[in-house]
Amino acid sequence: HQAETLKLRYLVLKTIKRKKLKTIKLDEDVGTLESLEEVKRKLQKDMELTSQRLEEKASAFDKMEKTKTRLQQELDDLMVDLDHQRTIVSNLEKKQKKFDQLLAEEKTISARYAEERDKAEAEAREKETKALSMARALDEALEAKEEFERLNKQLRTEMEDLMSSKDDVGKSVHELEKSKRTLEQQVEEMRTQLEELEDELQATEDGKLRLEVNMQAMKAQFDRDLQARDEQNEEKKRTLVKQVREMEAELEDERKQRALAVAAKKKLEMDLKDLEGQIEASNKARDEAIKQLRKLQAQMKDYQRELEEARASRDEIFAQSKENEKKLKGLEAEILQLQEDLAASERARRHAEQERDELADEISNSASGKSALLDEKRRLEARISQLEEELEEEQSNMELLNDRFHKTTMQVDILNTELAGERSAAQKSENARQGMERQNKELKAKLGELEGAVKSKFKAAITALEAKILQLEEQLEQEAKERAAANKIVRRTEKKLKEVVIQVEDERRHADQYKEQMEKANSRMKQLKRQLEEAEEEATRANASRRKLQRELDDATEASEGLTREVNTLKNRLRYSLS
Repeated sequence: HQAETLKLRYLVLKTIKRKKLKTIKLDEDVGTLESLEEVKRKLQKDMELTSQRLEEKASAFDKMEKTKTRLQQELDDLMVDLDHQRTIVSNLEKKQKKFDQLLAEEKTISARYAEERDKAEAEAREKETKALSMARALDEALEAKEEFERLNKQLRTEMEDLMSSKDDVGKSVHELEKSKRTLEQQVEEMRTQLEELEDELQATEDGKLRLEVNMQAMKAQFDRDLQARDEQNEEKKRTLVKQVREMEAELEDERKQRALAVAAKKKLEMDLKDLEGQIEASNKARDEAIKQLRKLQAQMKDYQRELEEARASRDEIFAQSKENEKKLKGLEAEILQLQEDLAASERARRHAEQERDELADEISNSASGKSALLDEKRRLEARISQLEEELEEEQSNMELLNDRFHKTTMQVDILNTELAGERSAAQKSENARQGMERQNKELKAKLGELEGAVKSKFKAAITALEAKILQLEEQLEQEAKERAAANKIVRRTEKKLKEVVIQVEDERRHADQYKEQMEKANSRMKQLKRQLEEAEEEATRANASRRKLQRELDDATEASEGLTREVNTLKNRLRYSLS
């Protein structure tokens, strides 16, 4: 019984020690959980700071997006102005092409007028040559007429001489008279023809003179008109060339301004592309940071859930531990009470055994008090039986207590197992916490680097953007000034172009008037040409008549010569017969 008691004490002490160790471990777990809570609060604070920084960065991104939108709007406005300037330049180029076309038409008209003038001068020279030829032919006809009249007078004289001596002439004289009449008739006809020819020649001469006068007047008027027209065209040409040069200079300035605007647009587009690249990189970095933050928040939620589960398990373990502690304290009290009862029973048993031994000694030493000793022995045996019963009862109680203790030990072992699981979970939580701390440190370092890079980049980008914005504002002001100047130049050019168009219209009107005059002159020239052709036909007919008359005159001359020879022969005969 003493060995069992010692074993029971050892088990109780071992159980108490285990319980104390579990309590210490639970305290450590509580400390670990509190440190996890502290880490959680710290991480939550860091997350709030990170969220605040991300919100600030998002605000900065929004500002940059607004700046980008404003710059894009300014670029669109600049593009609209550039398109407007391009439209103005295109209209000016169209007007210049139209002006060049009008100038080319004017040059063509001037060239046609010059060609018509040269043609008219050539026709006038040709007609003058024909008139001179007709004048020479007329002079020749007049000379032939005078020669014919002289011969006719000579023949008349000779005929009169012959008529005075016709009585002496015979048959030959009669034939000669007949020939004379025939010749006179022919001479009369020739005289009539000559008179007609003279009338025709006189009419031709009058037409020629009228034609020459008209031609001289028309030529003088045409020369004056051409000279005035040439002077006007030369003056207008100089004016138009000057205006064209001014317009070309203005167009060149407009092209330069357009080239500057295109260069500014390209530079602005490149700046916008760089800004978009920076914004895109910043957006990627922001998205990556947000992704990592969301991942960290998800991990924090998981850790928080595990922490809450560990806290619930800890609370449950604490409750069970408190309940087991209460049970253990009750068991310890019962064990102490049982130990005290067992010690008292042991002392009573030893005392009874001692009394029994003493009584046995006394019985063995004294036989006189045998009956009393027997009574005492019976009493003691009854007492021992009672004590044995009590001891058995105590042993049964001890066994019951051992059973309860074993059950409690099993519960404590189960609690130890659960505590080991909780400790493992706490260790996992600690490892997770350490991993989270490392990850948080890495994220902080990465976020710090990213923040520094983004700050420096955005600071540089914002500085560059501010400088670019100032530069763009200056460029826009300069563009506005240049646009105003260009608009002024365009208005001035349009005004000049309107004046040029008015001048061109005046020129066209004058050209139409001149064209009408030229048409009238051409019709007059055609009329004169028809008259000249009629005169030429008349001159041709006169020449034919003159040639016919010349042939007849030649025939008459031959006949007259024959008659002269016959007359001379007759004269010779008459002289011979008279002698």
